[in-house]
Amino acid sequence: MLFKQTYSKYALSNILLGLSFVVIWAIVIWMLYRQFTDPAPEVPASWFGILNSFFIIAFAPIFSKIWESKMNPSGPVKFAIGLILLGIGFGILAFGSMGIPLGAKTASVSMIFLILAYLFHTLGELCVSPVGLSYVSKLSPGKLVGLMFGIWFVANFIANTAAGLTGRYIDPIVEDYGMATFFMIFTIIPIVAGFIMLAISKLLVKMMHGIR
Repeated sequence: MLFKQTYSKYALSNILLGLSFVVIWAIVIWMLYRQFTDPAPEVPASWFGILNSFFIIAFAPIFSKIWESKMNPSGPVKFAIGLILLGIGFGILAFGSMGIPLGAKTASVSMIFLILAYLFHTLGELCVSPVGLSYVSKLSPGKLVGLMFGIWFVANFIANTAAGLTGRYIDPIVEDYGMATFFMIFTIIPIVAGFIMLAISKLLVKMMHGIR
């Protein structure tokens, strides 16, 4: 439908876009065929990187419809749900790694745990990221909108830096307590934070000056 509506104005762009899709899918099908006809097929870790984008494309329309319906919760509740979903994703990883022996250098577990973790983390992202950006623009004073958007992205930078620093401790924690314990830490913290956010959500809504 998009191609049909825009072809008269952007013919070359549409042709190149359509050609790109054909080329990309041809490469994907060829890679899948090569892997699954291999006597010893292996799913490269890099393949899992597409799951976040896939789940966003698949579930964003559903979330959009929910936010437009009577079931649309307040902003703080959406943030709380996002945190809880994040914790559930790490909980799945913790459950999946329970069978890994303490001190093991290598181990094999089902890929379903990683797929489900990506799913719940992406669902949590859909509750936080676009909603957060929307509320930054709605709640910021008119003269400070640009500054507050900058602070939002600086917060993302700080969080990613903190994640990198935290990742340094994976080896000592795994060696002493196991992989499941490491993931359980990141299961408990966001879930507890999510329930705290739920508990104070009404107070936060009152402070939002009527913005819904």
